[in-house]
Amino acid sequence: MPNLPGSPAASARHTVVIVDDHPLFRRGLAQLLAMEPALQVVAEAESGEGLAELCRRHEPDLVLLDLNMRGVGGIEALRALKDSGCEARVVILTVSDRSEDLVTAIRAGADGYLLKDMEPEDLLDRIREVLEGRVSVAPALAGSLAVALRGEAVEAERVKTPLTNREQAILRCLSAGMSNKLIARELGIAEGTVKVHVKSLLKKLGFRSRLEAAVWAVERS
Repeated sequence: MPNLPGSPAASARHTVVIVDDHPLFRRGLAQLLAMEPALQVVAEAESGEGLAELCRRHEPDLVLLDLNMRGVGGIEALRALKDSGCEARVVILTVSDRSEDLVTAIRAGADGYLLKDMEPEDLLDRIREVLEGRVSVAPALAGSLAVALRGEAVEAERVKTPLTNREQAILRCLSAGMSNKLIARELGIAEGTVKVHVKSLLKKLGFRSRLEAAVWAVERS
């Protein structure tokens, strides 16, 4: 059971496992953590392979895990670690500032997502936050996380939105790049009726243009 601040063992050191395939970075990170009396590196690894077993042996409070590594990568290792029942806090420490990687990591169970180019003191502050039970994201990515999660929420609602048979047919026509005139001819209805349906369809799905709706339909086909 990880020792978190406020617990009876809060005065003890928090043990850390570092997983990164760059030896020089591992060494520098270990030296940085050694400057913090409350942190103690107990193991290092160059791949996510066997991480669950490594954590079973050492029972760390915290795992600092690189994202892109040779062999077993960070997300795969993170999922395996969570499936094993390990209670260690896990922070992805990476160079990737892609919002997709951030969201994937958080959804896989990461307790933090920090960038390797952060100032050392900032990194230590963020690690302390995670050990206190909070989720910590690099400040430069906080906005990206909010936007990405909001976008996922909108998409989830969009996918669940019921469409009439006519709207589905029009959406298929839009994805084929048809004009209103061609859609009217294809479906045997008036062009004015097509305009009404298209307007209603865009409003229902939350799109600003027929092109957005067409691209979305193609991606889901």
